[in-house]
Amino acid sequence: MDMFLPVLSVFSRILLAFAPSFLVPLAWAWFLDRQHHALVWAYGFALTVASGAVLAHFTHRHRRELLPRDGFLLVNLVWLVLPAYAAFPLMLTVPGIDVSKAYFEAMSALTATGATALSGLDHLPVSVNVWRCFLQLIGGLGIMLLVVAVLPLLGLGGVQLYKAETPGPMKDTKFTPRIAETARGLWGVYVLLSAACMLAYRWAGMGWADAFMHMCTTMGLGGFSSYDASIGHFQSAQVEWVATVFMALAGISFVRYFMVFRTRSLRPVTNDREIRTYASVLLLSVALVAVLLMVHGVVDDLPEAIRTSAFHVVSLATTTGYASTDYAQWPVFAPVLLMFLGCFASCAGSTGGGIKMVRMVLLLKQARRELVRIIHPRVVNPVTLAGQVMPMSVMTSVLGFMLIYGAATMGLTMVLLFTGLDIVTAFSAVVATVNNIGPGLGAVGPSGNFGGLSAFQTWVLSFAMLLGRLELLTVLVLFSRHFWRK
Repeated sequence: MDMFLPVLSVFSRILLAFAPSFLVPLAWAWFLDRQHHALVWAYGFALTVASGAVLAHFTHRHRRELLPRDGFLLVNLVWLVLPAYAAFPLMLTVPGIDVSKAYFEAMSALTATGATALSGLDHLPVSVNVWRCFLQLIGGLGIMLLVVAVLPLLGLGGVQLYKAETPGPMKDTKFTPRIAETARGLWGVYVLLSAACMLAYRWAGMGWADAFMHMCTTMGLGGFSSYDASIGHFQSAQVEWVATVFMALAGISFVRYFMVFRTRSLRPVTNDREIRTYASVLLLSVALVAVLLMVHGVVDDLPEAIRTSAFHVVSLATTTGYASTDYAQWPVFAPVLLMFLGCFASCAGSTGGGIKMVRMVLLLKQARRELVRIIHPRVVNPVTLAGQVMPMSVMTSVLGFMLIYGAATMGLTMVLLFTGLDIVTAFSAVVATVNNIGPGLGAVGPSGNFGGLSAFQTWVLSFAMLLGRLELLTVLVLFSRHFWRK
């Protein structure tokens, strides 16, 4: 038990840092909803503060520098327990919701997945929709990055947490001498782009409440909306173009934006192989889907086809999950392509999910290397990225990740098939949650939601979202007996 006390000591401070989040929907409830709704958020705030304070009181003597194992424990604890606190107000404000769906909704929000089990969003109190969307803003970049900026002030290091939570295969890269400075820099860029996104939505015709909520879910690449029809509710080309632009920007590593500000040069973006591949894949996919829509008569006007294609390609590729129409009714190639893009297109260090473009680039380079070695067995042909030879440890990590990724996807799909789901719904639901995409196909497609699933199926997919948000290995390492050995 003693090994958990330092972790719980830090977790108590994370709870206290998370508690002020409840004040955001409280403010909206006080001014726009009935005042008794404001009490719900006040209760959530009080419960979280009380829990954090009690835990801090009993563990304050056990503060120490975190070990790597502590970092993994803490990250998993945060992403398992915070959704429970976030779900508490939903159970008091959303009619007919049960524990499994409330937790699912909160997990989906904090992991920026965007898979919803709720319907009738148009009629929910404004504060409830604000809460769902705001959780995606703070979860998008990773609540742990905010914490590592605060931990040094508490006399605790954050390097282990940064390595455990940061997405992408090259986690040991340091961009500033102090990890806290890196975290503050990333959040600074995040806040700046978020403010620009909110103002752009307001310019496009949204009210302030809608602009705030959709800014949260656009920059967090979560895709929650305050309407059942998602972005399609607005029937606005301007709104769709604003969403497309900012989703595409949020799909790029925020580390690169940080470096642009530090160096006052665009080279960190223009010279980055991952970003160039990301942009190329998006442009090619937009053109391909636009042609498909024209050929099959789904859209008759070329500019309209390009706009519709660009919006949905960027939305699904960046794992946001917005929709302005039921793209599942398009020729089957299009929705399958969109789901496939969501598995890998977003960049490491962005708020998107999936396996990340850099891993795909490295895998393709490794495949090409093996083909060359078949023809020329003695050739020296290392895998390189940005002019640097990739260490074998990185390549091994990428290959191991892909093996576990495939096994987890198939394993969870088989579990859902065992419960009676059809193959399209089961497989697409797992792909959508493991990759934090949001909507799937079949019963969980863009015109439906996850509300029709059983409690057990909902818990399985909640676990899938956790796996995806922490990139599998961070979670699965806890199931290794070697992890628990002293």
